[in-house]
Amino acid sequence: MGRLSRKTTKDLGKKPKGDSVQIYKRLLSYGKYYLGAFAIAMLANILYSAVDSLFAYLLKPILNKGFVSPDPVFLKYIPITIILLFVFRAAMNLIGSYSMGLVARSIVMKFRQQLFAHFLHMPSSFFDKSSSGQLLAMLVYNAAQVSSACTDAVTTIIQSGALVIGLTVVMASISWQLTLVFFISIPFIAIVVKLCSKYLRVVSRNAQNSIADITHVAEEAIEGYRVVRTFSGEGYEIDKFNQVTKNNVNWELKAVIFKAINTSSVQLIGVSVLAVMIYLATQHLIGGEPLSAGGFTAVMAAMMGMLKPMRNLTSVSATIQKGLAGAESIFDVLDLAPEKDTGNIQLERVAGQVEFDNVSFSYNNAHQVLSNISFTVAPGEIVALVGHSGSGKSTLASLLTRFYDIQQGHIRIDEHDIFDIQLADLRKQFALVTQHVTLFNDTIANNIAYGMDIEKVSEKQIISAAESAYAKEFIDRLPEGIHTIVGENGVLLSGGQRQRLAIARAILKDAPILILDEATSALDTESERYIQAALEVVMKNRTTIVIAHRLSTIENADKIIVMEHGKMVESGKHIELLNDETSVYRKLYMMQFQEN
Repeated sequence: MGRLSRKTTKDLGKKPKGDSVQIYKRLLSYGKYYLGAFAIAMLANILYSAVDSLFAYLLKPILNKGFVSPDPVFLKYIPITIILLFVFRAAMNLIGSYSMGLVARSIVMKFRQQLFAHFLHMPSSFFDKSSSGQLLAMLVYNAAQVSSACTDAVTTIIQSGALVIGLTVVMASISWQLTLVFFISIPFIAIVVKLCSKYLRVVSRNAQNSIADITHVAEEAIEGYRVVRTFSGEGYEIDKFNQVTKNNVNWELKAVIFKAINTSSVQLIGVSVLAVMIYLATQHLIGGEPLSAGGFTAVMAAMMGMLKPMRNLTSVSATIQKGLAGAESIFDVLDLAPEKDTGNIQLERVAGQVEFDNVSFSYNNAHQVLSNISFTVAPGEIVALVGHSGSGKSTLASLLTRFYDIQQGHIRIDEHDIFDIQLADLRKQFALVTQHVTLFNDTIANNIAYGMDIEKVSEKQIISAAESAYAKEFIDRLPEGIHTIVGENGVLLSGGQRQRLAIARAILKDAPILILDEATSALDTESERYIQAALEVVMKNRTTIVIAHRLSTIENADKIIVMEHGKMVESGKHIELLNDETSVYRKLYMMQFQEN
């Protein structure tokens, strides 16, 4: 069996590292939309840390005035003071947590909304190169990691940073000499944090990409469960899923190791300095006035109290690196150019003339798929495109709707080059029915009226479209009629029923140009007969381009164009091409006739 069809974490992990500072600045810029809540959260967290610093400072008078030289007035008010301080501390914690939580969830929401909207405006080539699993992982998992970097990390930096500063002030006010000794350790801590952060960034990026692989493999197996079971592929899919989950565990464990090394190293440096300070203080090796019992206890309490916020400040690097890895992947997509809307011509409803003028096309500038295609479709004409699979029939339809852009030639609608027409107005002119029907997990009515203003479309119009597509006969048998939920991608309906709903959708849109891409291929013989009758009515006075597999369905076309290896080799009416004993069309027709 083959390898993963899309990029794996091995490929993505080789991506060059971006500028962390620039990425983080861009990430924090999303906070500008919530400056009020962000400012309240910052102030609350600073005040929260100030209380902890103040409590460390109070240890000096508590010991000196409470035990060494008791002060009745001080002892009378200190209990209520401590209670009030901690009530205030709890209130600041509540306000700070809620405000930062509001900012965090709002940023995640904005990220997801922006990313989803960008997905929908990307060119078709973007989706050709990306797996839906990776895009979903980016939308769900990576966006959440970004939130952690943007808010949780900021909370830790503000809260722990303010506490470190506050405790430093406490220590310095009691003994600047011991404080100076303590801060000798800072450069060593910075070196450890910098080295660990460098590796954490790479490991975090690969861990996030491995989540995308898990989503991709699971999504493929779940969506294709019928094929998996039919071809006994359960074992292969399980092995493939186990492989990507093990890969994810390996990367996550590497992240845990680097985080532990980071934290443990900082703690070791801190404790070593603490031991030195205790030795210097107890051996009276520092200058200045001797420390009182309360002063020494306050300094030690401040030092011990500083270890946790310093540990938080060093471990926050892991959170930031995870968030930066997620942000980098998201920004990479957001920075991709959306689908180009080169047009400035606005169109309401065209007559329906279509012209291909010397059109050539290749995907990614590789092998040429179409070469010098030229033909014209008059308004209301039915033109059929036939040929072997891979001859370029469906590509022509994709170019007409500008899902891809041509490299040579011109495509015109009513003598307007499609590059000059605004994309939205261009696509309004088409109704599309393909072999692979897309239905949404919604009601039949909403699927038929998809893309239209549902409030302006009456139920009568929807039912009429369903009748024209011969869909009403099976809709009436459903318990809730047109209000029946069809399931994900119409899983609760048969292939023929899904196809008829797609045709009903095209009928309701009433566009001047209809594209049928092997639209009857999923229907049984009886359904096909009904649909053909309906389509013949719908195609009247409407330009129709039929991409046909069954040649028997296009015998009444005004023109048949035969494609072979990306070139137009023949064109004419059915009877003309059939009577030509040397024509490619005749060979195709006779081949199907014999098969049937």
